[in-house]
Amino acid sequence: MYSIPRSRQYTSRYNRRHKEFGHLFSGRYKALIVDGSGNGYLKTVGDYVHLNPARAKVLKAGQPLSAFAWSSYPQYLAAPSRRPKWLRVDRLLGEWGIPKDSPAGRRVFAERMEWRRGEDLRGEFKRVERGWCLGGEEFRQELLEQVDTPPGPSHFGDAVQAERLVIERLKRMGWSEADLISRRKGEPRKVDLAWELHSHTTMPLAWIAERLNMGTRGHLAWLLQQRGKSRHAAPANHRLLRI
Repeated sequence: MYSIPRSRQYTSRYNRRHKEFGHLFSGRYKALIVDGSGNGYLKTVGDYVHLNPARAKVLKAGQPLSAFAWSSYPQYLAAPSRRPKWLRVDRLLGEWGIPKDSPAGRRVFAERMEWRRGEDLRGEFKRVERGWCLGGEEFRQELLEQVDTPPGPSHFGDAVQAERLVIERLKRMGWSEADLISRRKGEPRKVDLAWELHSHTTMPLAWIAERLNMGTRGHLAWLLQQRGKSRHAAPANHRLLRI
């Protein structure tokens, strides 16, 4: 019952002692809602998962992606009779333009995945790593409208809460999404919004920096540190002026 408050107290003490900032313990597992309309979003997520062993460098040079056993990818290359019944491969093969789950189709899929392995995919996968949903703007708005109950203890609930807070604050400020992009990274109202997101949600700094167009996670952490220092120093400055 007391684990959460105590962990927060410990985090605060640790950060004060070591002059650090942010979360001390890792967040929850990542959950992502994907638009399955056939516009390429499912393919992006599938490639992200199947290429994880290569990005994490757990495969030796020359080893194919299928050598990593802790993945569904080797099952995609197996014949249907040797594949778990619950694994459906036609959707992802279709996203690749492979019409049939045949030996030739699976061979093409393997060749294309190995080809993708050599590409620089950091920019393409950024939305998968930092977002709460993957799809177009219309898809995102539909999801927000469908959530009528308060967010629960899940990554999706936290992300929806954060997204709603951003939309609400932008309306109050009279800003549009374009303003988030055009205004400078250290704009005071951006920093205030980032502080509120960091204080009232569990979204990581990387997500907040990406959502508010505030540069890197490290730069945002520095901005929030400066904001905290200025707020604590303000009362003392007022007392000096009175004297």
